[in-house]
Amino acid sequence: MSEWFLSKRVDRSAAPLAVGDVIAILAVIAIGMTSHQSLTGPVALLETAAPFLIGWALMSVLVGAYSAGAAESAKASVPLALRSWIPAAGIGVVLRGAFQSTFSTDLGIFLLVMLATGSLAIGGWRFVALKLR
Repeated sequence: MSEWFLSKRVDRSAAPLAVGDVIAILAVIAIGMTSHQSLTGPVALLETAAPFLIGWALMSVLVGAYSAGAAESAKASVPLALRSWIPAAGIGVVLRGAFQSTFSTDLGIFLLVMLATGSLAIGGWRFVALKLR
């Protein structure tokens, strides 16, 4: 059953999308950390990005962001990415708060910022990449 599920959700032809998506997520987080003067090196970036990458890994597979259809056109790929990022960002914010043991009132604002910037980065890169292909 799980083999069938994964075969419908993950296709080898979408591997370049996965690389670009991870770069887009890391870029958004690096820019945010830079603007808050908290980017002290690659370890800090990975520690901050880990909750969002976990959320992305879970939701992108569940939604099918790497299915065969996702690699065919921007029209198919961008909506799948956005439908994956919205819950992935929520998961990332919750996990980040749990890892840091800090749940502040600013989490709502942080979630909105991550939703907007992540959607723009992932959707934007996929749109450009698949239109230029």
